[in-house]
Amino acid sequence: MENSTIGKKLFLVGVGPGSSEYLTDIAKNVIRKSKYLIGYKYTLSIVRDLIIPNFHQVYEVTMRDQDQTYNEVYKKMGKDETCTIPFTGDVNFSESEVVDRLLEIFGKDNVELMPGISSIQVAASKAKIPLDKTRVISFHVTEDIGDKKKELVEAIQDKKSVILVPRPWNNNAEKNFMQSEIASYLKNEGIDTSTLKVWVFEFLTTEEERVFRGRLNELEKMNFSPLSVMVIDQVSRKTYLQFE
Repeated sequence: MENSTIGKKLFLVGVGPGSSEYLTDIAKNVIRKSKYLIGYKYTLSIVRDLIIPNFHQVYEVTMRDQDQTYNEVYKKMGKDETCTIPFTGDVNFSESEVVDRLLEIFGKDNVELMPGISSIQVAASKAKIPLDKTRVISFHVTEDIGDKKKELVEAIQDKKSVILVPRPWNNNAEKNFMQSEIASYLKNEGIDTSTLKVWVFEFLTTEEERVFRGRLNELEKMNFSPLSVMVIDQVSRKTYLQFE
């Protein structure tokens, strides 16, 4: 059953792919005024310059202990206190499993979502791939990804460009679906991966940003960071002059 304690306010805020330059002003304002901040190490590093000593209570979490921390902070919060949880990229993309849990803990009416700039948007811009002609798929989930794999195959067969977030899995290599596994999977599904153009962006917008550009089959024996986005480029460019 959802909690509904009016007054306790939770903000779920997208803070961009990595560089603080991609923080929106509204995200900065919400972070500054919230007494409690909860986030992963990397995400908190994006907003570190906004943390006010002797005011913010900061909780760094991992996948293993995040649920316990969310519940502890909820119970600790006073009636009119606020908490912000920053999410890398956009809170509305690839974060639904966490968001749904937080809606349960804090109560839907007490939670406000604020969008941010996603790595998907940045990758699309760098590869010059229009999002309205692209299939966007996130494998960054804990649920079964069988249907998403089929969606990927169908998109490529339909000559669609694809922007995707791969799935790293630290404790179980069999659940990984990173670039090498993606390339092998598509080849086994009968896709000619030697003809498909691909981009891989790592650590987007940061000083460590790296870009690979080549053919999909080249990825089979390559390793990339969990903080990466992959683009399969099948864009067919058309201008308004073709429709006059």
